[in-house]
Amino acid sequence: MAADLLPADRQPVIIAARRTPVCRTNGALRTLRAHELLAPVLSGLLNETAAAPGAVSDVIIGNAVGGGGNVARLALLEAGLPVGVPGITVDRQCGSGLDAIALAAQLVAAGGDPLYLAGGVESTSTAPLRAHRNSDGGPEFYARAQFVPAGFGDPDMGVAAETVARRYGIARDRQDAFALGSHRKALEAVAEGRYEREIVPLATAGGTVTADDGPRRGLTPAVMGRFPAAFVPGGTVTAGNSCFDADAASAVVMTSLQRARGLGAEDGLLVLGTCTAGVEPDVLGVGAAEAARRLLSDHGLEGAGLDLVEFNEAFASQTLACFDLLGIDPARANLDGGALALGHAYGASGAVLVTRLLAQARRASRPGSLGLAMISSAGGMGTAALVRFERLA
Repeated sequence: MAADLLPADRQPVIIAARRTPVCRTNGALRTLRAHELLAPVLSGLLNETAAAPGAVSDVIIGNAVGGGGNVARLALLEAGLPVGVPGITVDRQCGSGLDAIALAAQLVAAGGDPLYLAGGVESTSTAPLRAHRNSDGGPEFYARAQFVPAGFGDPDMGVAAETVARRYGIARDRQDAFALGSHRKALEAVAEGRYEREIVPLATAGGTVTADDGPRRGLTPAVMGRFPAAFVPGGTVTAGNSCFDADAASAVVMTSLQRARGLGAEDGLLVLGTCTAGVEPDVLGVGAAEAARRLLSDHGLEGAGLDLVEFNEAFASQTLACFDLLGIDPARANLDGGALALGHAYGASGAVLVTRLLAQARRASRPGSLGLAMISSAGGMGTAALVRFERLA
């Protein structure tokens, strides 16, 4: 392997990645709370890798709108891991799942030859109602948390997506075409069974859920053109070229290269680096591009030289703007569709990106191929992770 790697006992590598189906809010997974979504994923990962549950060093999970209480610990115990295994929950809003994976990679690089389960979960269907206390002690309910001080404008996501479209010249027809393409890619992936090996089925009161429910067959350019502006009068961002909220969980097994070989792992994604960066909150959607720019620059790479790219498609406008800024051909990214078709399960979405990268890398089976996962977050931030697929055996 290349000389840019860390010593084998400190080189982070992802040897397994799984996810639940991604389903619309108040849809097929509406009865499952966050820990109930995540626990089967954790169990599935341990079964897949034959790792002893008691050997897990920590469970690191991202979550954005849950009820608190450390869902990582709750889920790992629900999954049957020993009480001696700790858990920690992190929150960087939409970036939470990818940041949890980045944190695990950094801990492996620090030494100790550990093994982590890392990822994210979101049950938007069961997210608690939130309220501030009024001066009289009564509740004042609010729809979302404040992300930045009022002096920065603290824009809603859709409004920020319009600002990105205007500032970076992303026209309505281009947004619609990209969103339609995401659905078509996802439908093709479903037809060819590309998602099946990465999905952990979930048992619900209504039956076992085995597939995503987002991709829409009836969309056409004409249908896309009929959607009105959703956030700003006369704008270009619509319900058709925006993602929908969803429920899902996703996680990976992160360990050292040395330990991965000891577990008999045949291949995996070597984590070459991660980066989180901040941008102006009114263009929060391009935070991922800044994080990726810094990360690629550190490794002497350019966007056009990547083999696989997974970006969280919260809005077509911000996705296209980020690709433009990085010199990435949109046709070569999100090969099996993205959040515009599958949905955005906030804290889980970053981990879903990594799960998709590993599945695509294994399908292509090209050792040395470079992959990039990136996601933008509320408040004007973005996180990116650079990986390389390699044979380990």
